[in-house]
Amino acid sequence: MSMFMNVAFSAWNNEVTVLELLAVITAFIGIGLAIRGTRWAWPFYFLSSALYGWLLWEYALYGTAALQLVFIAAAIWGWFGWGAKSITPTTVSNRTRLILVAGSLVAWLALVPVLAALGDPAPWPDTFVFVGGVVAQVLMVREYAESWVLWIVVNVVGAALYATQNLWFTSLFYGALLVLAVIGLRSWLAKRAPLPGSTHL
Repeated sequence: MSMFMNVAFSAWNNEVTVLELLAVITAFIGIGLAIRGTRWAWPFYFLSSALYGWLLWEYALYGTAALQLVFIAAAIWGWFGWGAKSITPTTVSNRTRLILVAGSLVAWLALVPVLAALGDPAPWPDTFVFVGGVVAQVLMVREYAESWVLWIVVNVVGAALYATQNLWFTSLFYGALLVLAVIGLRSWLAKRAPLPGSTHL
């Protein structure tokens, strides 16, 4: 067994591995930097995603494990896309919101049977977190404040999902992410750029 799968500590009769602990710590750092709108968030997102991908694969949560590959790609994209200065967030149009909601719903329903066939123990919430996470991450890279709204929803579902799989530390982590997402939304809305009539994805 890898040293990363060794138990770092136990809490509430739940064993937290070194791998899970490192994934949580690096994710917290990345999110804190993302709230501030600095590109230095992305290296920590990259590392956390790699660690979480490994952890979730061990638990056969293939949807959210695959999501980490998207996060890794988004971290590279975000690093080059955000630039050296703090970003100026904006918002998407109402038409784009409708397209995102409809597209996400279709993708969610289409992917659930795929993960179920692969033996995923919780295909419905796992797929929801996968689809929602992909859309939220793309919106974040594109500097849209709605990314935080979607993260709020994804974090609620994710907290429940990981609790059912006895990943209690990660479930608590997602509860904390919910609070950070609210803070991130308020921060980005406060410094967003005016929305021109032609703003689209």
